[in-house]
Amino acid sequence: MQRPVESATVTRLFGDFTEAEMVTVLDAQGQPVGEPQLITNTDTPPKPPEGGRLKRVPIARIFRNEEFGYTTLTVERPQRDEHGNVVLGLKGKQKGKPQPDSALRDTENVPLTEDIAAYFQREVLPHAPDAWIDEDKSKVGYEIPFNRHFYVFEPPRSLHAIDEELKTVSANIVRMLGELAE
Repeated sequence: MQRPVESATVTRLFGDFTEAEMVTVLDAQGQPVGEPQLITNTDTPPKPPEGGRLKRVPIARIFRNEEFGYTTLTVERPQRDEHGNVVLGLKGKQKGKPQPDSALRDTENVPLTEDIAAYFQREVLPHAPDAWIDEDKSKVGYEIPFNRHFYVFEPPRSLHAIDEELKTVSANIVRMLGELAE
């Protein structure tokens, strides 16, 4: 069912957790035909005219929270003395443990959907076999990459169409310059 775009409709779709997109019918010249329509994944999209196309813009998508979450790990590497030996702590809890080198400290963002140990084994240890995770500095965060989920590629206009427009604009400029010279 195609609906006119109303804020109440969009609000209801969000409340119902229904995916939807805005569809605009474009003619062969890329000009809109009629009003944009809001369709859900169960609706049949309108048919474009001969040579025309549909422009689709997602306005509601549904994702699990975990898809946007990640754990930021602090990856430490040992400090080394001038002979290349690992520097060990001398006092307290750090006694006998390798001391981290702040210049070699790194962070890794591990998706919440992935096992941290498996990620560390696969992505970090092959490049830094002496690395370890500082558990006290791990944080959970969320990021919504809107471009990745809502960007819809629109192919560029054809070279022929651009060339025709340039010829038209150039002719207009020459005509206007001629009027100024009179």
